[in-house]
Amino acid sequence: MRARLGETTIATADEADLVRIEGNWYFPPQSVDSRLLHESDTPYTCPWKGVCQYYSIKIGDEVFADRAWAYPTPYPGAIEKVGRDFSGYIAFAPDVEVGD
Repeated sequence: MRARLGETTIATADEADLVRIEGNWYFPPQSVDSRLLHESDTPYTCPWKGVCQYYSIKIGDEVFADRAWAYPTPYPGAIEKVGRDFSGYIAFAPDVEVGD
């Protein structure tokens, strides 16, 4: 699976390595081109997943604010609910195309 914004591939991983949560594909951190992600100050805490870290995606001179997010330290109950540890896995906003 790939995550692309326009012509730029942001992440690539086998589907078996991804985690699906609430309709979003979460990519393992090592599968994401971290050079494109920049931490955002946007605050959010999911009631059941925990504190979220948003990222903006920078491609060339263009910045796409808050188009990616992760839960660096999910609540223990969230890991149990999902059935797999998704700490640090990264999901993307709808305008980032995720597919084969």
